[in-house]
This record gives sequence, structure tokens and C-alpha cells, in this order.
Amino acid sequence: MPALKPAYLIHGDDHGRIGERRARLRRLADQSGGPLESASSPEEAAALLATLTLATGWRVIVVDGCERWREEDVRAHLEALASAIPPETTIAFFALEDGRLKAPALLHELVKRAGGDVAGETAVKEWDLPKWTIARGAEKGLTLDMAAARALVQATGPRQARLDRELEKLATELGPGARVSDDTVTERIVRAAERKVWTLADALVARDRRGAVRLYLELRDQGERVESLGYWMTRRLREALAVAQALEAGTPVAKVRAGLRMPPRPAAKFIEDVGRTDSAALRRAIALLAQLELDTRGRSALDPDTLAVRTIERIAA
Repeated sequence: MPALKPAYLIHGDDHGRIGERRARLRRLADQSGGPLESASSPEEAAALLATLTLATGWRVIVVDGCERWREEDVRAHLEALASAIPPETTIAFFALEDGRLKAPALLHELVKRAGGDVAGETAVKEWDLPKWTIARGAEKGLTLDMAAARALVQATGPRQARLDRELEKLATELGPGARVSDDTVTERIVRAAERKVWTLADALVARDRRGAVRLYLELRDQGERVESLGYWMTRRLREALAVAQALEAGTPVAKVRAGLRMPPRPAAKFIEDVGRTDSAALRRAIALLAQLELDTRGRSALDPDTLAVRTIERIAA
């Protein structure tokens, strides 16, 4: 087991990288066989340091949420941090910083005074992401040219954690030493994501509540934004409304199918699903998605995922 210092402060706005470091520390703690404890406030952290333990192995205390701490609370409870850390003990503070949420400056000072390390994990600037992607891919045994890196950034967005997950999937699928082109990115990532998004929207049209919720959660888990999913669901429902209005006006099914930009079999299935609803229900669904957009932009205090799942369930009911 690598030697651990008495204290660490891991902070910054690259939340994915901070999460990796936190997970690595927990694995090291498991390997040591010592106790692993958690805290979320200066008072709790100080109380754990003051608690004697008879357990063997290296003791690790993980402290989360430091980005929300106040300077005066750190001073009141952790001023004596340097002399409070028992032997064979490591305390690690983690701060997921964002905007005005920052780990207190005093915490930086106290960790250094205790002989620990302070490490900042800062998100890469958007214009530097292709270079970062190439370097990160090389760590995983992949060779990406600049065109492939740019295509991957464009497909996944600027979140490093999402980029890292997609690189990991490519490395698993293609194997070590693989070369990744922009065509590879388009086929394996862009089109796969697009297909899943359309499947979600089609589940809404078909009023498959369980399937729509499951697909929504899968897409969110792989890093898709609520706003983006709302856009694609609205777009598909508008297509469904146009089909419903054409069918209600007596337009032949063959002509409606010919006007859809999709292969014959999916087009037939789409028209069949639309035929089970009507234009009034589709208008209500589009209105609900418009309300979701407003709510997720600050009109509601609820979590965006809660709002989205409720909207999907109402549409597919």
C-alpha cells in the first residue's frame, strides 16, 4: 500500500476527477484493512479525530462537502488540525467547487500545516478539450487524431467525466492499441446516442411509461443533459402531431409514410403508435414539455430529473 500523508485537500471544478481520487483513496483504505469513516462538517471531522479506535490498520477519514463550509466553522473546530491527527491516520477533505462554492482558504492552510497535500483538480478549458482527449485516450491505449478528438468532444459535450466514460467504452470495445477516427466516433457514439434518444421519444408516442422512464434514466446516466433530451422529445412529438393531423385529415397511410425521413419498418411502427393517440393528446404532451423547460430553468425548486420523470409519466399515462 502506498504511503499516505496525514491530510489531503482535493478541490476544484473537475468533479469527475475528484470522484476518481476519492474512489482510489477508499480502495487504498480497503486494502489496508483499517477503518474507513466519513464526515460532512468541521465539527464531525474534529470529533472523529478526537475519537480513539482500537482497530488495526491505517485509519482513513473521508470528509465531503467542504465547498460549503464557512471559514469561522473551520477555525472553531479544526484550528489545531496539525496536532490533532493521530498516528496511522489520514483525513482527506473533498470540495466539489462550482462558482462561489469554494473550500475555505483556512482549510488549505491547515492541511499544509499538518504536513498534508493540497491538490486542485481544475476542469480543462473547452478549447483545450481535444488535446486533453487525445492524451487521456493514450492513457487508455487508444490513438486519436485531432479530428476524432474534436468529433468526440462535439458528440459528448464539454464534461470531462462524460468524455472519460466514452473513452473507456471505446478502449473496452476496440482493445489496446486501437486507432480511433472521426468515423469511429460517429458510428459508435454519435449514432448510438441518437438511436437511444429517438427510442425514448418513440416510447413517449407509444405511451410506454415504464420504457420511457428507463430510457430517460439510462441517457441521463451516460451524461445527456435534461435540456437536450427535452428538445429531442419535443421535436419527435411535433413530428407525431403532424402525422396525427394528416391521418385525421384522411391522408393515405402510404403517403404519410413516404413523407417520414426514416426507414420503412420504423416509419410503419411510428405511424402505428401515432394511430393509437390523437392530435389533442399530442398537443398536451408538447405543452407539458414546454412547461418542463420553464421549470428546469428556475420556475421550480424541484430537482430537474424529478421534474422530467414526472413529465414523462404524465405524457405516457
